[in-house]
Formats: sequence, structure tokens, C-alpha cells
Amino acid sequence: MSVKSLVMRKRLVLGAALILGCADANLGGADTEGGDVLPFSEWNRPGATNDVPAAEPADPVNAEAAESSPTPANEGQNGAALPIAPSNGGAGTAPGNASPPPASDGMTADNDPPATGMETPPAPAPPPPRAPLDCSVTPPAPIEGTQSCTRNGGGTVDGQRWFMWFAGNGGCMTAHENGGFKATWNNSGDYLARMGLQWNETQTHDQIGTIAADFAFTKTGTGGSYSFIGVYGWSNDPLVEYYIVENSFGNGPATPYATQQRGTFNLDGASYRIYTGTKTNQPSIHGTATFLQVFSVRQSPRQCGHISISDHFRQWQGMGINLGKMYEARVLVEAGGGSGSATFTTAYVTVNGR
Repeated sequence: MSVKSLVMRKRLVLGAALILGCADANLGGADTEGGDVLPFSEWNRPGATNDVPAAEPADPVNAEAAESSPTPANEGQNGAALPIAPSNGGAGTAPGNASPPPASDGMTADNDPPATGMETPPAPAPPPPRAPLDCSVTPPAPIEGTQSCTRNGGGTVDGQRWFMWFAGNGGCMTAHENGGFKATWNNSGDYLARMGLQWNETQTHDQIGTIAADFAFTKTGTGGSYSFIGVYGWSNDPLVEYYIVENSFGNGPATPYATQQRGTFNLDGASYRIYTGTKTNQPSIHGTATFLQVFSVRQSPRQCGHISISDHFRQWQGMGINLGKMYEARVLVEAGGGSGSATFTTAYVTVNGR
């Protein structure tokens, strides 16, 4: 055999050995345990033994959350170059899973931020509209509630604020759990019991809404030298004490003391006379003060009905009589002496029918 042939044969033998050696190295390694090599396109198939391990999250505190997330944490985990669904459903996510811009308070902007316990609770639903008062139906018996026999006693029942004040001898007031109240007095110099709504003197009646009241009552005994049954309240800036008088213990229209008549108008099925007067250095919601009094006095007294309070205010405005920012509007009984009682089976003030 020539030298040239011998050299060629050795080259063929060495080449075969090298090829066989490379094949054995890929088939018999410790990591594959003799298994077939998966094609690259199968590396990310679920359950494949050669899946690329997930990259460790940058924040070790959130490692557990990152492992359980169905969305890849970064593009390095998407070996098959599959499209990645945005975490917010595709609305405005930047390419490459870029973090959303921070919110104005420095927190990460997110459509569904984690609860912190400091969120503002949703506003409570407004109460449903109250059914119109039917004066032909006997009201349910009152459920006894909270009683006070002390001056300046008060509280809240069924969303209505009740309050009692008297000068001289005492009296009592009981606020019923199902609405209404009972007032009793015995020779009080001046006695007032009332139930309705109270505000913080920051809004006018127009800003608050349409204010109205429903009432139904029975009475016994006497109310002294004067008495008013109806709606009562105060405003501030200017300081005004006002009455809408529906009845009295004299069973007729009451004429307020030290006032002058300003006009008349028709409302809620009857004629009302308007009176005004000035009280000097008298008790008020802001201590001893001088203030205006305004009265609407119904000329056909009743013991049950609906009172359009805001419409009275507008009628007064047409006469140049303006209220200030509202403090209260409540169903009232006031007695200037005597010994008696008034039981209100209905005494409710509403705003916009609620």
C-alpha cells in the first residue's frame, strides 16, 4: 500500500471516530439520562423536561407571587416568542411589559390596586322616597323609644333629630322608634318639643333641596296663653326664628305676639297669613341675641297633612323676608303654660321626598 493510500485510510478512520464520539456525548450525558433532545420549539411546552427555568424575580420578597403568576414576569421566560397578554386586558400596556407610570400620589397606577384598608367607603345609598301621608288611614300604634325629662334633651330616631327645651317648670318628651313623638308639660313658662332635620348652618334652603314635612297628632289639656303646632326652625346669617303654624290649643288661628301682618298667600289647600316681629335680647341658638321672627299661620287649622316648607320660604322671599343658612326644620309643639300633651303619630321632615 502506498504512503498516500495509508494516509487517506487513517484520515477516514479518525473522521468516523470523531463523529461517533460527538453523537455519544449528546446522547449519553448525565443531564439527559439517555433521553432524546427536544427541539428548541418544544422547550417551553408545558410538561417538557427541558423547559427553561423561570428567572428569579428582581424582588425576592415577591418571589412566591411571581412563581404563581400566569403571566411571564419578563420576556426572557417566553422562549417560544409567544405574544404576552397585557395584565390590564390590553388597554394601554407599553411594549416589553414596561411598568405603568406612577400615580400622582406616588403609588403604582393600576386598574385594580390591592386593598390597603384605608380606602374611602362608598357613600351610603339615600333612603327610599317616603310614601305620601294618608290622613284617612289610622296610623300604627307608636313604639315607645327614648324619653327625656331634662332641659335641652335630645337624640336621633329613624334619621330624625328630636329636641326639647323648656323654661320654668319641667316637661317630658318621648321619641318613638317608628316615627313621631309624645310631648307632655305641666305649667311650663315656655315648652318646645320638636322632631325633624338639623343642618350645620353652611347651606341655604335652596342649596339643601326641597324641604317638606308630614304630621299627624292628637292633643289633650291646655297650652297656656299661646301655643303653636306645625313646623319650627332657625337660620343663621341672618339669625331668624321661623314658624309654620298648622294648629294651636285654642282650636283656631293663632296670632303671634308683638308682630305685624305682612301679607297672605294660598298653599297646601288653605290661606296663610304672614307675620314678622323682632325679638330683642332673647334666647336663641347662639345664646342671647336679637333676631327676626317669621310666622305663616294657617287660617283653617288641621291635625294631619303635608307641609310644603320650601314653598313657604319662597313666598317669604317674595315679600322681602330672607332666611340665612339653615340650622333646622322640625315638626313642633310649643305651649306657653297650661298642662297638656300632644301625641304625634307622624312627625317627619324630608329633603327631596326622602
